Amino acid sequence: MRIIAAGLNYKTAPVEIREKLALSEQEIADMLAGLRASKSMMEGVILSTCNRTEVYAVAERKEQFMLDLAYIMERKFNLSKEQFAASFYVHEDNAAVEHLFKVTSGLDSMVVGETQILGQVRDAFLYSQSLPATGAVFNRLFKQAVTLAKRLHTETRIGQKPVSVSYAAVELAVRKIGALAGKRIVVVGAGHMSELAVKHMQARGADRIIVINRSYDRAAQFAGRFGIAASSWETLPELLSEAELVMTATGAAESVITADMLRRARLNRSEPLLMIDMGVPRDIDPLADELDGVTLIDIDRLGAIVNENAEARAKEALKLTPVIQKERNDFALWMKELGVAPAIAALREKADAVRESAYQDMLKKLPELDERERKVIGKLTKSIVNQLLRDPILNIKELATGRGGEAAIEAFTRIFGIEEETRRIAEPDAADADGEDDMRNAIA
Repeated sequence: MRIIAAGLNYKTAPVEIREKLALSEQEIADMLAGLRASKSMMEGVILSTCNRTEVYAVAERKEQFMLDLAYIMERKFNLSKEQFAASFYVHEDNAAVEHLFKVTSGLDSMVVGETQILGQVRDAFLYSQSLPATGAVFNRLFKQAVTLAKRLHTETRIGQKPVSVSYAAVELAVRKIGALAGKRIVVVGAGHMSELAVKHMQARGADRIIVINRSYDRAAQFAGRFGIAASSWETLPELLSEAELVMTATGAAESVITADMLRRARLNRSEPLLMIDMGVPRDIDPLADELDGVTLIDIDRLGAIVNENAEARAKEALKLTPVIQKERNDFALWMKELGVAPAIAALREKADAVRESAYQDMLKKLPELDERERKVIGKLTKSIVNQLLRDPILNIKELATGRGGEAAIEAFTRIFGIEEETRRIAEPDAADADGEDDMRNAIA
């Protein structure tokens, strides 16, 4: 089994490419189903955010998996082979595990140490698990990644400075238009990004914020939490005519503010208008930046100010490299032990069957035993079996994680005559829930 992490992010692909792969839950489900149907992927999790789309897979062959992934990218998401080759990175095994740990901990984010990605990774895993598209390997790996990220944010200073894309957007707005107090501000969208932006703007003195959303009820609830005004979607053109600052983060599939809409709005005013688009896909038509009196900032152009505020976090991140590597090595050891788990489970299964058969024969030959005596003998026979198995199991675990581990496992199964049982437990299609429990118990 190989663990593969393949994807693109804000470092490897511009927003025009990333917005093509801003996947809905249904698209993620379809993509995972397609990859599993192709037999090139045994387990999968897809992480899709405004700054990255990554496919994590447990696969037998990396080459076949990447061919199938490239085919889906081209056919379903209109990403050419050239764009795929130029934008996608691939990590394998230990490198893939380390990459996931860094992503989940915020060490690979545009804003180093940000915590939003932790929840996004957790949600991506839980959704894939619900399909179900995960198994023993990813159930373990993603739980470890989330636990590690929580610990790093609690025990270090990696997340102390308040930097995020929304924070950077507000800082940039202050630089461009000055103090926010008294400025007419329109926030388009009522999601998490907009919530952070409003918090940061109010902290900088903003007191004339109006939120607008396609669902007025959601806009009204959002406004109630922050003591600001809400307006219906139909009033957007009118609000654009009056605003001095517009911030957007809707998650819509296409632009919600067009250049034509802005041209009409500009006819009614003379003040400059600053527009900050935090959405992927973009909420504002890029042509808006060409209009007189309009300054448009998209999410990629926020990178510079983000970097200014991230220097301290970057220094802290360097200190975390040994911690990440230790966690990576711990998982690699678990993976090696996972290879021997079917053999251990098969040995225990055979030993339990032999013990139970001998115990039942004894009961038939000694019918005068009372219930207490039977329990005592039952516990004694189980204890004998466990003591006999203890050293062989400890030794094969040690041998399996070293050089020549596969040969050691093969010899182990032949010595105890458990080849067939081991194959039955190891094969996912043949193994039932009890077999999976046996493997987990064997590792414990």
